[in-house]
Amino acid sequence: MMSAIATNVLAVAPAGLAGSVDAPRLSTDFLNRYSEALMLIEMAGMDESLVADLQAWQSVGYREHFRNSPLRCAASALAAYDRIEPARAVAFEDVCRSMTRLVRTVTALLVETPQPKELPVIVEVASDALRRQIARATQFINANGAIDIAVFEDAVLQAQIDALIAR
Repeated sequence: MMSAIATNVLAVAPAGLAGSVDAPRLSTDFLNRYSEALMLIEMAGMDESLVADLQAWQSVGYREHFRNSPLRCAASALAAYDRIEPARAVAFEDVCRSMTRLVRTVTALLVETPQPKELPVIVEVASDALRRQIARATQFINANGAIDIAVFEDAVLQAQIDALIAR
């Protein structure tokens, strides 16, 4: 029996079934936007000119991203998203809002004058938190929305975001 390595989906599953290779699949392309923000956060501490790029960064929702995407997988990604259990889709969107809030919080701290003396530590903590959230969202997407993203480390992430805002 042959399997698709990236998704652990049986390649011989009947077409159209949720586990089938032909079934609509979510796409991690959506997360590139957050990976870009992570890169800008990490580099902005060393190159202040990147703060403007970080300020210009905008989040978009999964649907909006693929509605405007020229990618061949866009229609499949949208169809797959529409098939996700509504509570799981809401939990995924909550994770995306948390990532966006983290990016905006760090950006606000980077533009403060004078910058907080703890800025290098803040950037390190925020980068680590954002990296974990991107990995979490990647897991959800790679599982085609079949896992409960809400059971991950929400409380830990929220505490880290709150600590950044309190500084």
